[in-house]
Amino acid sequence: PLPRHPIISPPHHLLASTQNTNGRAMTRRTAAPSALVMREGPIGVGVIGAGRIGVVHLEALASCPDARPVIISNPTVSKAEAAAKKFNVPNWTGDDMEVINHPDVEAVWICSPSSFHADQIKACAAAGKHVFCEKPIATDLPETIEAINACKIADVKLMTALQRRFDPNFARVREAITNNEIGSPIVAKLCSRDPAPPPFSYVEGSGGIFKDMAVHDLDMSRFLMGEEPEAILAYGACMIDKEIEKLPGAEAYDTASVIIKYPGGKHAFIDVCRQAPYGYDQRAEVLGTKGMIQTDNMYPNTARVYTNSFTGNADMPYDFFMSRYKEAYIRESEAFCKALVNDEPSPCSGEV
Repeated sequence: PLPRHPIISPPHHLLASTQNTNGRAMTRRTAAPSALVMREGPIGVGVIGAGRIGVVHLEALASCPDARPVIISNPTVSKAEAAAKKFNVPNWTGDDMEVINHPDVEAVWICSPSSFHADQIKACAAAGKHVFCEKPIATDLPETIEAINACKIADVKLMTALQRRFDPNFARVREAITNNEIGSPIVAKLCSRDPAPPPFSYVEGSGGIFKDMAVHDLDMSRFLMGEEPEAILAYGACMIDKEIEKLPGAEAYDTASVIIKYPGGKHAFIDVCRQAPYGYDQRAEVLGTKGMIQTDNMYPNTARVYTNSFTGNADMPYDFFMSRYKEAYIRESEAFCKALVNDEPSPCSGEV
């Protein structure tokens, strides 16, 4: 159970937006809703953030029959405009609150930098809007709990975007465990290595390698083991990009290892690194009492080369998360939209 935090009271009035003839947003005052009533037809979606991950989610939403993107925001308005025009979104703005309070928006996709997530989640809850938020929910535990509680109090659904749960490879590992194909899990191994380090500007304020990168593997270990950890040992270092060493805490690490102890002696090993010159390295392995299951990296094709000097895949693994997890991003958007349409629990709520 989550610790109890002070109830976040919504303001008496909220800003909402209406549109003028050139597609820009302008604001007006409106009473705060007590609960959002879902309309007939596709869900009206607002997107906050037109950076790389915002565009990934906007593309996924364009493939989702239950979603209708209405407006997108970005502090650099030209980015919002470019994304809106590319994916036929009718409105764009530089103000995240104009997305949250837009009268046609029923759910908000938060794709902004990590440090803004908690405040934007709470603003969505106060406005009675459902929330799909990129990981992490917040950059510290108290804010995380506060954001989750705000959504519970407002009776809006919250989904954390942990797309690997919806990837066919990781989903098959989970299926093998739940169907008892490999018996009871003993050890899980998870590996995440990016092709190249992100820029300094991205790492600064990201929360660090554990919250920004290893969060996927920490979640996957819980997802596969089906239980909460009892103990965690983590170690980090800067091995690649010495420029980030001056940043605080785990933001100074580009390499990390984690050992997690689960009930009954089960455990998981995680290794993450921000650089793998051979491509995007994303693998999982679970040893059980009856056998083992493991996944391999994804390649653009299945072609292999056989010569007197080389035997192996003709091409390198996918070199970017957007291509590696393209199907998973679509599946997670579809899953959340389905939960909204059918009033079902959020598939990945931030608590489970």
